Amino acid sequence: MNSLQMNALWKSPKDRRQFVRSAVGSSMLLSGILGQLMADEGSKLGPDSPIKTPHFPGKAKRVIFLFMTGGVSHVDTFDPKPALTRDHGKEIQADHPEIKDRPGYEKIFLKRPQWDFSKHGQCGTEVSTLFPHVATCVDDIALIRSMHTGHSNHYNATLGMHTGSFTQSRPSLGSWVTYGLGSENRNLPGFVVIAPKQTYAGTQVYASDFLPGANQGTLVVPGVEPISNIAPRVPQDKQRLELQFLAKLNADHLASRSADENLKTRLQTFETAFGMQMAVPEVFDLSQESEATLTSYGLKPGQTTGFAWQCLAARRLIEKGVRFVELIDTGSSGNWDAHGDMMTHEPLAKNVDQPIAALLKDLKQRGLLEDTLVVWTTEFGRTPFNNTADAKGREHHPWAFSSWLAGAGVKPGIVYGSTDEHGLRVDQDGVDVHDFHATILHLMGWDHERLAFRHSGRDYRLTDVHGRVVQGVLQG
Repeated sequence: MNSLQMNALWKSPKDRRQFVRSAVGSSMLLSGILGQLMADEGSKLGPDSPIKTPHFPGKAKRVIFLFMTGGVSHVDTFDPKPALTRDHGKEIQADHPEIKDRPGYEKIFLKRPQWDFSKHGQCGTEVSTLFPHVATCVDDIALIRSMHTGHSNHYNATLGMHTGSFTQSRPSLGSWVTYGLGSENRNLPGFVVIAPKQTYAGTQVYASDFLPGANQGTLVVPGVEPISNIAPRVPQDKQRLELQFLAKLNADHLASRSADENLKTRLQTFETAFGMQMAVPEVFDLSQESEATLTSYGLKPGQTTGFAWQCLAARRLIEKGVRFVELIDTGSSGNWDAHGDMMTHEPLAKNVDQPIAALLKDLKQRGLLEDTLVVWTTEFGRTPFNNTADAKGREHHPWAFSSWLAGAGVKPGIVYGSTDEHGLRVDQDGVDVHDFHATILHLMGWDHERLAFRHSGRDYRLTDVHGRVVQGVLQG
């Protein structure tokens, strides 16, 4: 295609629309496809400053964030409470406004765990029978039993766990991480979210909000076509010629608007989309994995759905340089919101237990766990009580729950913090959502009080005016 042909192609609006569609293969419809290609724009710390390195050498180069949506019961999984079994059915005082003011909760009764706990590993950390595979990994895990959060609604607690804000849209944790560090692969986004469907708070959990668009998460939906419209519509050599012509037109347009950073970012999305057409099919082609690897995750050859697929895809993405991968457990079995019957935890745990353990062992075997941070969490716990002694389910419980960290810079085989004898409240070394975020950023090399972005006349940060680094879970 020579310059005369290109100019002819550009004459009418219809031709221009067709040209753009073929040039990017419709991948512009994807959210967050920008990735490292916008390193000069999206990964800098402020509109006019150059790209920055971390504040100090971080132990972690990348994050895999495992989010169990719905509220996992801490007292049935990672926080053993013999006294809760001993005192099952005992009435306790409903002295907290969140309980006292709720209709039907004039009286509350303790409810025993429905799964047994036992010690595992050399460290002896106790885990329930719901997670037999993860239990084999406790020597690599720092288990936090003293988490607490600021809201008891799914929407707000989920938003808070992802953005540090419980009420307003703010940039997500993954956006802040990629804002600071960018991606290591120009053909893939820096931040990828793999989920069968949206969780509470929807796209806000991976939005970049006022941070550059390059830092928004790209949603991947497990299936035959994880990212829609990724296949090019024209041969690669022709597409490259079209992009070169488009780049010239864009350069002319940008010349008179050099201060428009958003425009620069938009213009580069075409090239990112071009790169993704080559990189994405390969990274999600699990047929390249050995039969032994597939079996370890619980995958069948050709399988393209399930949490096992999400976990193995996450390992392949971080190998290719993706900085932050979030896996949201929103599969066909529902979520962990067990108001009606705690036994719904059983199929949910079975769905994620083996894949998570396989991911940890796979990363370790490949030497990737040394600089990859794996985070497991939920938005809140579940009550160690209910309004009747024989209630089958548990309610939302923001006062105490469990999360864990593994990998880069994390002190392995420890338990940090504790709750009271019934698991109602934190009684030692409490960790709130802001502390959790501050610790993750610290492991990536960032001082959470200095990683900021100026917006609407003030400096914003992930932890706002809160947060402390939980030194007790860090290696010395």
